[in-house]
Amino acid sequence: MGDVVGAGLRVLFCGINPGLLSAQTGYHFARPGNRFWPALHQAGFTPRLFRPDEQRDLLGLGLGITNVVDKPSARADELSKAELVAGGENLVKKVLEYQPRWLAVVGVTAYRDAFGERKAAMGEQERRIGETRVWILPNPSGLNAHYTLPKLAAAYAELEKVSSGVGG
Repeated sequence: MGDVVGAGLRVLFCGINPGLLSAQTGYHFARPGNRFWPALHQAGFTPRLFRPDEQRDLLGLGLGITNVVDKPSARADELSKAELVAGGENLVKKVLEYQPRWLAVVGVTAYRDAFGERKAAMGEQERRIGETRVWILPNPSGLNAHYTLPKLAAAYAELEKVSSGVGG
């Protein structure tokens, strides 16, 4: 599944890995129960609700999408720590190549495993990858029931404000 990435992005969103439907369709966050697209819109990143098949339109807004691990699975917890660590190493290379202003990893547990930072919490991280600042967002998967869509949108809106220069 291909990345939606280019030079000069404001935010590069990083999923954990493609779900089975995303791998089949080639579109990130393609499963109907995934709340990524509604959260992105409600947070103010997009002017309207985008569909997964419109993912390339994000580039015009200075946004992109990649994954920590390229291997598809039904659930992120099917990935090994070794796969996440290797994915984190590849992600660093990608970020250094494209140099987005922000890397937003969607999933705190995957971030902790990929980067060996066991105490990482939601929000801005101390870590920098070159000049790129790092932010952790909640996983928008429907399996993450703790975060309702309004809570997800509020978390994403914090990054939208900071990354657009409104409040940071």
